[in-house]
Amino acid sequence: MSKSRFTLDDLAASIAARASGGGKPSYTRSLLDKGVAKCAQKLGEEAVETALAAVAGDSKAVVGEAADLLFHLLVVLKARDIPLDEVYAELARRTAQSGIEEKASRPAG
Repeated sequence: MSKSRFTLDDLAASIAARASGGGKPSYTRSLLDKGVAKCAQKLGEEAVETALAAVAGDSKAVVGEAADLLFHLLVVLKARDIPLDEVYAELARRTAQSGIEEKASRPAG
């Protein structure tokens, strides 16, 4: 018996559906209504919480915080109208070469 997997694409679709506001009020919609800056602030908070959980060595907390981090990242992408496929394409481009080569090819700044 195969177990179905919940993917980032599934999460992005859920965020898009909630963003349309076609249903009952949601945290996603309220966050998007506050604008990109608020969405980015929440993303930053979740990144810090994920890092702290990792350092603390609490695997269960890391999993929970990582889920929050991925959710808020996808909300920021939605707020900026950036499709997840663009991120996938960038990851594919970067993995076509070594990490050292990829970093060296980035513009200085």
